[in-house]
Amino acid sequence: MNYHSRVKIKVFRDLFHGLTNVYGSYNIQTGRSYQIKKLVTDKVILNHLLGKKPYGVYLLVKDKIRVIASDFDTENRLTPTEFVFSAKHYGLEAYIERSKSKGYHVWIFFEKEGVLAHKARLVIRHILEEIEHPETEIFPKQDRLDNNTQCGNFINTPLFGKLVPMGKTVFIDKDTFEPYTDQWEFLGSVKKNSESVLDNIIELNNLSRESTNFPKHSTYKKKGNNSYILPACAQKMLHNGVKQHQRDSCFRLSVHLKRLGLPYDLAVAALKVWALKNQPEDGKRIIKEYEIVGQTSYAFKKGYRGYGCSSAAVAPFCEKDCPVNQLRMQN
Repeated sequence: MNYHSRVKIKVFRDLFHGLTNVYGSYNIQTGRSYQIKKLVTDKVILNHLLGKKPYGVYLLVKDKIRVIASDFDTENRLTPTEFVFSAKHYGLEAYIERSKSKGYHVWIFFEKEGVLAHKARLVIRHILEEIEHPETEIFPKQDRLDNNTQCGNFINTPLFGKLVPMGKTVFIDKDTFEPYTDQWEFLGSVKKNSESVLDNIIELNNLSRESTNFPKHSTYKKKGNNSYILPACAQKMLHNGVKQHQRDSCFRLSVHLKRLGLPYDLAVAALKVWALKNQPEDGKRIIKEYEIVGQTSYAFKKGYRGYGCSSAAVAPFCEKDCPVNQLRMQN
């Protein structure tokens, strides 16, 4: 095995990480899938890359993963593209692979220490529901391994050598849907996402049990009716402007203004005035009008309810005696 092969195998194993004592494969002629209870050696990976024997990875290791995939069983390009852009909005980088037969896989990679699978699956399921494709398969299909689920389900990995020349099992550009000319250069450039991004999305959209129990405290309600009043953090952000995280701040303020009952056009107008108060640090520019429109449109499109207490954008404006923050800290 030469040096270049070893480098490619190292890159591949780092990205498509999973169980090392078992893997999946399929018969190239019949397509029948099966499990192989053997160690995942470098030779296994090399045979996959050379097109000799396909390799499928069991992504779930105990309760953690380093990559998650959505399997779009459709030839409609719009569906995986919409998923990638929705993930990008939340700060998640996702990448499209043309699968071996029909459809596309979209992969999201995480940092080396891994993330809790239940968080990643919760977030991916939410994004799929937002783009109205909740039926899409997610790998892994379980949150953790236990006595009843010792391996879970494997997913076929990209770059099976026999199919690469056909433009299959390769990563493609989300705009042109053409394969990247140098797949290895592309793999070396992928961004690995952190678990904190998942936590932020979960809180923003009340996807966990804890965050769905925030109180409807009188601080945020007008007495005598159900009108929403902006929490102190949002009031300070609007009044003083912000120095960092303008796009995230704009989105979170849009959610509050929507709750307040402000129509979309008035919310955009208010945020244009807000932008003039911003004093970005490190020589960065003030958020542009098209960015305000984009963030506000996204906030108004769906039923977002999260307060964003733990986000970097909101944290500098948070007050310790805020009842919402107090409850979050208790949980």
